[in-house]
Amino acid sequence: MDQEKELLKITKKLEKMVARRSMEGALDLLKKLDSYQLSIRLLQTTRIGIAVNGVRKHCLDKEVVALAKVLIKNWKQLLGSPGSPEGKKGKKREKAKKEKVLACSYWKPEAALSSPRGKGREEPKSRRDSVHSKASGSSLKRPSMKRSNSSKSKVKTPKTPSDSSTFAPSLCLLSPCYLTGDSIRDKCVEMLSVALKAEDDYKNYGINCDKMASEIEYHIYQELKSTDMKYRNRVRSRISNLKDPKNPDLRRNVLSGAISTGLIAKMMAEEMASDELRELRNAMTQEAIREHQMAKTSGTNTDLLQCGKCKKKNCTYNQVQTLSADEPMTTFVLCNECGHRWKFY
Repeated sequence: MDQEKELLKITKKLEKMVARRSMEGALDLLKKLDSYQLSIRLLQTTRIGIAVNGVRKHCLDKEVVALAKVLIKNWKQLLGSPGSPEGKKGKKREKAKKEKVLACSYWKPEAALSSPRGKGREEPKSRRDSVHSKASGSSLKRPSMKRSNSSKSKVKTPKTPSDSSTFAPSLCLLSPCYLTGDSIRDKCVEMLSVALKAEDDYKNYGINCDKMASEIEYHIYQELKSTDMKYRNRVRSRISNLKDPKNPDLRRNVLSGAISTGLIAKMMAEEMASDELRELRNAMTQEAIREHQMAKTSGTNTDLLQCGKCKKKNCTYNQVQTLSADEPMTTFVLCNECGHRWKFY
């Protein structure tokens, strides 16, 4: 009884060490356990093996871990000895396994088939085979149904229209003498001709609009040498400006010959704009110049300096010492007409 109480105390101490993760004194306790001669009953009642195994897992000291492994190994050998109940149970299990193996070796399949149970089991197998054959037949039929559905869905889906509908090749209404052989160029000539005929007043000028459109397109193509995006954007800008109802003077000037076909092919958007739009742009430019001038510091007005951009002599200048004291001052000049700025020393 004294030894059992001592083992229980050691077990509690080891469990506390594992819980606190502090293994101070664990080596002394394991050495004390190594000096004891334990029986199987004491190992089972005190559960000292579990406590020692916990120390082995959580301790970082190699000497403590090695001693714990030795103790656990010795106790396992004690439990597996032939005199112990555990050893007897193991032998009984091995004998039972051997008997099962021998019984399986003497089993005859013919006897099993001749038994009434075997006959009763044959019918469910045949039923299962028939069920499997039906399932396989249905699985073979399913893909064909999916294919048919996919083919139907393909038929139902409408075709999306092409993006380049503006310059898409279509039936050209031009006379053969104005055809270039390139479908894109022919389409551009036709669209320019339609833009020149935006209103019925083109009849008063007695001009062949197809011929004039062909000349405009010819000048554009000669400048750009291809029908790429620049060419298409140039044609689009001519068409939109000629069709603009707020700018009828541009189309009339082209029809009357005031603006030649070569000039309309090279004009910028600002040059093709209407008088109203030009005035609006000029007003916005002047307003921006005024706002810019309001932000500048006060300077001296002079007519001795000429603007290099607009060639006028309405300027304002300021002089600031930006360099060292022995260097001349820097003169900053602002043109009051166009807003151009420059400096000199």
